[in-house]
Amino acid sequence: MHSTSKVKIGEARSILHYTGFMCIFLGLLMLIPIVVALIYGEYKYILPFIYSALISIFIGFSFYKIFNKDEDLSLRGAMIFATGIWLVACALSALPFYFSGDLSYLDGYFEAMSGYTTTGFSMYTNLNAAAFTMDFWRGFMQWLGGVGIIVMALTILSSPNVNIMRMYAAEGRDERIKPSIRHTARVIFYIYVIYTVIGIILFKLAGMPLFDSVFYTFSALSTGGFAMQNTSLAFYHNIWIELVAIIIMIIGATNFALHHMILPNPIGRGKWREYFKDIETKVAYPLLIIGTILVAVFLYNTPYYGHDFLLSLRLSVFQVVSALTTTGLQTSSGPEITTQYAGMGIFILTILMIIGAGSCSTGGGIKWIRIGIMVKEIWWEIKSYLLPQSAKISKKIHHLHDITVDKDISRLTGLFVFIFLFVYLVSVIITLFYYQNVSQVLFEVASAISNVGLTASLITASSPAIIKVLFIFDMWTGRLEIWPIMIFMAIILKNTIRT
Repeated sequence: MHSTSKVKIGEARSILHYTGFMCIFLGLLMLIPIVVALIYGEYKYILPFIYSALISIFIGFSFYKIFNKDEDLSLRGAMIFATGIWLVACALSALPFYFSGDLSYLDGYFEAMSGYTTTGFSMYTNLNAAAFTMDFWRGFMQWLGGVGIIVMALTILSSPNVNIMRMYAAEGRDERIKPSIRHTARVIFYIYVIYTVIGIILFKLAGMPLFDSVFYTFSALSTGGFAMQNTSLAFYHNIWIELVAIIIMIIGATNFALHHMILPNPIGRGKWREYFKDIETKVAYPLLIIGTILVAVFLYNTPYYGHDFLLSLRLSVFQVVSALTTTGLQTSSGPEITTQYAGMGIFILTILMIIGAGSCSTGGGIKWIRIGIMVKEIWWEIKSYLLPQSAKISKKIHHLHDITVDKDISRLTGLFVFIFLFVYLVSVIITLFYYQNVSQVLFEVASAISNVGLTASLITASSPAIIKVLFIFDMWTGRLEIWPIMIFMAIILKNTIRT
């Protein structure tokens, strides 16, 4: 068998070695919620986190010591590691939910996958009654998942540069801020921490309690969408809190490399004009404006909100931003979206969720840059028919710098969009066997695969196990941007057929 058709033994040992490191890293992070349990007197949650941390560290230490770094990881090996580590991280992070008795193990796994993929669906039947300790763990998982589990680890991981580069790429990132990938990961992390501190301060100034400010900063900046209350941010009835959330959601959905470009020294490069020149900005804001107007006019024309245009606009702008940034925070509840938004409202939100956020951000979906490339391709194709055959069409876009869109970029963009929509439609078909409301199913599946978490109250703790597993797969696939999952499954299938 040719060496490229399977992962070699030495490379497999390296994958398990790095998996061990990540398990140790995760186990240490599990000790942090114990501090919250002590502060709020929720002592029953201390042992579940201690047990979970010990299990994670024991497994990690065993793997780390038994398996050595025999070989550098190929890109294929890095993709296998990236896809596998998300499954392992969720398996271990589900343990506190299970040991505490809050959730079954499957529901805990769903909660962990929803957290790390920054989706925001929850298996808690009553969020109002959730403990501070578990709320912190839920929010903290989203914060970790927003910057990326692997990017977090790369800030401290000691490894050959080739391994770091390929791990970084395998987690769905392809842009460098600095020549060194490790330095790039650290810059991303520093920017993320700075925005986290700013978000906490802004939420506190807007009227939130301190714990809530920390939680919702984790949730909004990661474009995650977990909530502490059943009614999400509508609980506060505070327009200033909503405005802060909108700002933080947009920040989270913006490319980290673009943040570095526009932020002042010494954090960034101080080139703020780049924000308005970038193709992703030119895609995002027209979508936000058009989407907000359409949904606001639609809500105004329904009888549910008393034909109050300002209220309709307030609800519209928040839900549109939440959908397009793939955050999932809500000021309209799930039942409201199912009924009051039925028709144009739910259709627009579904489309925006599928489109998704910026590349190299905390958001999901197809991504703004791919939409920009596809729109440009259509325009270039029209121009080719209008101009003389001898005319040369410049196929360039501006994304941090001028990029020539060649056939490979066009092909990969088209393939990604096709596979994304194919997985979406197959998931819709499977879900329709269990739920008959087509618009609700289209909305909820789009929310899962784009890592949004906006809910029309379809996926709950009482949903069939097969639907929970399907949504876990969709969230996992959406977060890793299809290709690593495809390679991972192809290798497993090939090895299964061969045996």
